Amino acid sequence: MADSEKQIVESWQRNAGPWVAALDQQAIASRVAVTNGAIVNAVLSHHPQRVLDVGCGEGWLMRELAGHGVDVAGFDAVAELVAEAIARGSKNCQCIAYEALDEVAWPQTFDLAVCNFSLLGESVEQPLRSLKRALSASGHLLVQTLHPCFITRGESYYSRWLTGSWEGLPDHLHQQFKDAPPWYFHTLGDWSLVFQRAGYSIANVEEPNAGKGAMPLSILFHLRPV
Repeated sequence: MADSEKQIVESWQRNAGPWVAALDQQAIASRVAVTNGAIVNAVLSHHPQRVLDVGCGEGWLMRELAGHGVDVAGFDAVAELVAEAIARGSKNCQCIAYEALDEVAWPQTFDLAVCNFSLLGESVEQPLRSLKRALSASGHLLVQTLHPCFITRGESYYSRWLTGSWEGLPDHLHQQFKDAPPWYFHTLGDWSLVFQRAGYSIANVEEPNAGKGAMPLSILFHLRPV
């Protein structure tokens, strides 16, 4: 694992507790207003019976989908978040590092796999390729991430590592967080190449936003294995 990729996991290990508290308090406005609903609706639009939540964190999406009658399994590389997901009722949850996905023997295949803001590093092509083994013959992959065309804030537009930030959290929570994890910024064209090289075609693209005329907060790819 590259140093920057390792830093992502280590930072989330240190910040697991404050992150769970922020979610419990619905302190991340963009999630509450737009992106949480967007990913739930996107999953349900495929009418899946079995879903794999990739990078499930503390399991909020697993619990939400289970409430809609979906059979959900999940995994995350951060043991502290997996333990929280299990404690909150998501029993079918494991701690698995992305680089170890080829070693996993899935007991059943899934109709849908979901990566909801969980592809944070540069080396995402291999995990995506590995996920194809977990999908049924007619399965799909959903990827929601920050919209690359609206978050550069006038900076140069090219794929690169960026310094993380907890900007936007309320002050009483912000001070509880330690160093933010770095993350790898992929341009829109780079995402397209990543998916192509990993063996997927783009079936549909959504751009969730806060209302008519508002800039997209995220981009949501509906992908098919090829």
